Amino acid sequence: MKKLLNTLLLLFPVISFAQSAKMAETMIRIWGDSLQLAGRRAHWTYDQGVVLEGFAGLWKNTGDGKYFQFIQKGIDHYIEKDGTIRTYKVEDYNIDHIKNGRALLLLYKVTNEEKYKLAADKLKAQLDKHPRTKEGGFWHKKRYPYQMWLDGLYMAEPFYAEYAAMHHDEAAFKDITRQFVLMEEHSLDKKTGLLYHGYDESREQRWADKTTGRSPNFWGRAMGWYGMALVDALEYYPAAHPGRDSLLQILNRMAVAVKKYQDPASGCWYQVLDKANAKGNYLEASASSMFVYALAKGVRLGYLPATYSAVAEKGYKGIMKQFIRTAPEGGVNLEGTVSVAGLGGDPYRDGSYEYYLSEKVVTNDPKGVGAYMMAANEMEQAAIPKTGKNVTVTLDNYFNNEFRKGITGQQESWHYVWNEMDNGGFSLWAHIFHNRGAVTNTLSEAPTAATLAKSNVLIIVDPDTEKETPKPNLMTAAHATEIHKWVEKGGVLVILQNDAGNAEIKAFNTLTEKFGIRFKEDSRNHVEGRQFEQGALFLPPGNPVFTKTKKIYIKEISTLELKEPAKALYTDKGDVIMATAKVGKGAVFAIGDPWFYNEYLDGRRLPASFENYQAATDLTEWIFRQTRRK
Repeated sequence: MKKLLNTLLLLFPVISFAQSAKMAETMIRIWGDSLQLAGRRAHWTYDQGVVLEGFAGLWKNTGDGKYFQFIQKGIDHYIEKDGTIRTYKVEDYNIDHIKNGRALLLLYKVTNEEKYKLAADKLKAQLDKHPRTKEGGFWHKKRYPYQMWLDGLYMAEPFYAEYAAMHHDEAAFKDITRQFVLMEEHSLDKKTGLLYHGYDESREQRWADKTTGRSPNFWGRAMGWYGMALVDALEYYPAAHPGRDSLLQILNRMAVAVKKYQDPASGCWYQVLDKANAKGNYLEASASSMFVYALAKGVRLGYLPATYSAVAEKGYKGIMKQFIRTAPEGGVNLEGTVSVAGLGGDPYRDGSYEYYLSEKVVTNDPKGVGAYMMAANEMEQAAIPKTGKNVTVTLDNYFNNEFRKGITGQQESWHYVWNEMDNGGFSLWAHIFHNRGAVTNTLSEAPTAATLAKSNVLIIVDPDTEKETPKPNLMTAAHATEIHKWVEKGGVLVILQNDAGNAEIKAFNTLTEKFGIRFKEDSRNHVEGRQFEQGALFLPPGNPVFTKTKKIYIKEISTLELKEPAKALYTDKGDVIMATAKVGKGAVFAIGDPWFYNEYLDGRRLPASFENYQAATDLTEWIFRQTRRK
């Protein structure tokens, strides 16, 4: 990983997700209205969904709202208020049409707009009735009966898994596992470790082997789809589900073959994977990008051994050299993507080697662009120094313990929790921690020596009032003593209070006064509507915590009163806004606002001049510098 960092620093000295952003610039320019796709009239198509995956990753990595707006605008062209999807026909039973469901789920989680949920429900309803092989595998399309293609696993399973996780439908994961197992069982070539593009259970297709039902060749992008499907679906599997181990084994077997057939000279992969030296074969951009993405993400999430980082790094360098060209209008172009490849149909596609070489190779094909952005996002995440390695960041869910009715009617914890993607969640801050190698955790019990023992960092946000929780857990002298002892031993405590009327402050000061900090139970920086400049604060150069941040947004702040050992970190108009304290071997940071929740990190609401995402990154790095770890 150190070698990877050094390589990427040579490419672009500042880690800023530059390559993915350059590709996004091109797509916004040539596809800005989201109403055209590769020169055709707009229709509900998986091509768009692949591009939007790239934009989603870039948005999470930067907090730049224009990337989210691109996603939303593109999808909104199709979605009616009642969830109807324009140009989509369920009766086609086309597995490709499920792909964009991932974008629908993202939009629903972030905005809570019901139309996105209703549209996603329609896609899930298609899966519920989708035709299947006798063994239970989804047909690729109704007009391709009894056929499973590698492509189809990517089109359906990541959405299916995410939807199942949202709806707490653990039984669905057995069905998802079955799709991957069946595809490998029928398409795997044991000699090479590669998977054939498709399988026909009926053996009726001219391209299908009469004994095995397999198509005759190993198409690069088909295996790329399959690899991406595995790492994306695995993210949503329950940790103890037996199917998770099955998918991990399949992914690891596939990774061996992908490494074996990587071109040693370029680092890329061929259109037909096992025929590098055959006449007419060529290095292909989308497959190369998909393999880099799958391997890099697999390593990041612990699905693959770290040794595959070198394979991904070599592949990414090859993509940059082989396919990426500076665009005269700004941004970059991606060359070398085969426009399409399939089996059967009219005119008939026989799956021969000659067929795969006959399809056009184009520039800025959306499937290649999306896969490239996804690969670039992963590699640029990998290049971030892992300053949080061996750090566990725990978010309190005891003093802040609010519940709401979830998507299936069950009670769920919400408001300032890690996995919440809407305005009041901390999902983007969690992403910043994870990108730097830290582990996030939640503490739903009272603080004791035992419950705090495995945490390097404790974040307490917005202690509940009776208005928020009928029986709030108030800070007591005993709780305060346990947390103080933990800090003295080396713990880092981050306090994100709230202003008077929106949080419990009086009892909570029992804790903070141990560090010389008292919240004054006041409220300043009131903002009227969208008059965001009323909440603007300017950090002077040389701030020891916010080393790269200049302008921040905070509204409705409880100000601080300090005594030793606390020291003012930032004051404005005579009010102490932020403070730190060094206590024994540990440290404390305090501010009177929850501040880093998604609403003010995700770029959807605040003007671009505010640097709250950078401020969250700066505070994260300061936290890591204070930690004592093994």
